[in-house]
Order: sequence, then structure tokens, then C-alpha cells
Amino acid sequence: MEAKVKWVDGRMFVGETGSGHAVIMDGPPSHGGRNMGIRPMEMILLGVGGCSSFDVIEILQKGRHNVIDCIAEVSAERVDTVPSIFSKIHLHFIVTGSDLKASVVERAVKLSAEKYCSASIMLSKSVTITHDFEIINT
Repeated sequence: MEAKVKWVDGRMFVGETGSGHAVIMDGPPSHGGRNMGIRPMEMILLGVGGCSSFDVIEILQKGRHNVIDCIAEVSAERVDTVPSIFSKIHLHFIVTGSDLKASVVERAVKLSAEKYCSASIMLSKSVTITHDFEIINT
């Protein structure tokens, strides 16, 4: 896996992935940016949310559960010192489908957190990561 980050100007950068996708990252005006893109630390939260959501959906679909939507709301707290690392990350899954049981969704979230989500497991070595979920049965 590879990626490249190229400086554009100010505090704006373009990140390009080995799979051919690009994203703009930028800082706030107070730090020399123009607020034109995602902050780098927000990218980490998106990565954790995306990785975990990928697992949850895959586990539920492989179990032949009727899932029609999954939203991961990711929130984080950072320390007040430099470096301003994350101290806590919380993932709240909102899973929508037909006849979904709490035990099934709980199992999918737990498997992602403890076995499959590389991003979450890697970060959990230095950050407290918690998970919960709600189910919307249609």
C-alpha cells in the first residue's frame, strides 16, 4: 500500500493513494490554511469509521441479514497538549434493516473492533476506542 502527499500552498495538500484516488487536506485560516479540505486528523476518523463500517456490513451480509443502511458516527477527544493526539474515539453505528436482532449487530460490531478492523485495532494501542449501536427495523 502506498500514498503520496503533495504540498499545494499555504497549508493545503493533495493526498493521492496507490489505488488512484485523491483528497484535499487543508488547515484553518488561523494556521495558514484556507479551509478548503479535510483536516488530517479528520482523515484518521474517516478511516476508522470506513474500516469498521466495511466490516460490519460484510459480516451482516455474509450472515444473510437484510441490511439496507449503516451509518457510523465517529466522535473523538484530543489532548490539550502538543502533539494533540486522540485520547478517545467513539463509534456509534446506526444499522437499518429488516428483522435485525441486537445480538447479531452487537456481534458484527464486536468482531470488527476485536478482530477485523485494522485501523481501529492499530489505534487502540494508544487510544481508548469504544463502540455502540442502534437498530432501526423497517
